[in-house]
Amino acid sequence: MTSKHRRLAGIAFMLLVLGAAVALTLAALEDSVVFFHSPTDIATRDDLRKDRRMRVGGLVKERSLRREDDGARISFVVTDLENDVRVHYRGILPDLFREGQGIVAEGRLAADGSFLADEVLAKHDENYMPPEVAEALRKSGRWRDGSGADMPR
Repeated sequence: MTSKHRRLAGIAFMLLVLGAAVALTLAALEDSVVFFHSPTDIATRDDLRKDRRMRVGGLVKERSLRREDDGARISFVVTDLENDVRVHYRGILPDLFREGQGIVAEGRLAADGSFLADEVLAKHDENYMPPEVAEALRKSGRWRDGSGADMPR
């Protein structure tokens, strides 16, 4: 075997090791790579009830927004039209935050099943909904766009 062949074999071996390391890392982080969990995921999956950071996404339920007396504490309900999760947030909501709009909140699940958010992200225009939120609502079979037709896939 010439030195050129040994060098090529060494490079191939290193690429194989690197590929295996990437595959193992992705397998270990499989649950953490999810952009958000729907209220149905939270209601049905016991493994999500651990005290760990996660995101919950869906629509802000109509007439669910409640502001505390100090104005900084807010609670609202996020729904995927099948299940609901009460979200508690302390801070200023994004300007585009409204009831009936798609949002993603980042934080932790509380022991009582509510969600303690430390960040709330809202959609950026009238026609946009995060693809993950739209897909979760589509899977529930209940979400339709404003025209009455199913959202295109």
